[in-house]
Amino acid sequence: MRKIEVVQHDLRWQEAFRIESKHVADALGEIVVTIHHIGSTAIPGIYAKPIIDILVEVQDITQVDEQSSAMESLGYEVMGEYGIPNRRFFRKDNQAGIRTHHIHIFEVGSAQVERHIAFRDYMIAHPEAAQRYSKLKRELAREYPQNIDGYMDGKDGFIKEMDKKAAQWYTIHNVGAHRRAP
Repeated sequence: MRKIEVVQHDLRWQEAFRIESKHVADALGEIVVTIHHIGSTAIPGIYAKPIIDILVEVQDITQVDEQSSAMESLGYEVMGEYGIPNRRFFRKDNQAGIRTHHIHIFEVGSAQVERHIAFRDYMIAHPEAAQRYSKLKRELAREYPQNIDGYMDGKDGFIKEMDKKAAQWYTIHNVGAHRRAP
């Protein structure tokens, strides 16, 4: 049972992403198209579980399976799709057993890629929504300190609401534009 902890935004998260994304790119090699920092640690100024979420885009998801041992050599646990079709998920703990990284791998063009990028970018562009999310996460961590399912279920309605807004906003603001990775 892991304690659910949300902490104040840490400017070192961006550097942690940069370093780890380089290791992941080296491990996966030429199958990598692009790598994005997603999740709450990618949104400045909000509380987050101190776990770096990395989204990797590849041309062919089945090629990721051939690289599982390379990811294991970086300390990642191979989780397969882990509840999301056509995803490859990896998670990593530090030597103390504390979760530090999640890797989500999807094929280029996956709706999941756009959903994650749109959510992140929407939150960055709408700090009031980001602060609502931050407050909700702090409340849920207090209410469910040892219950990840309760914590995740508590965020579900908000995330679905923001996903809808983010998708509309992203479509309007990114027509013809290239995605950026902060």
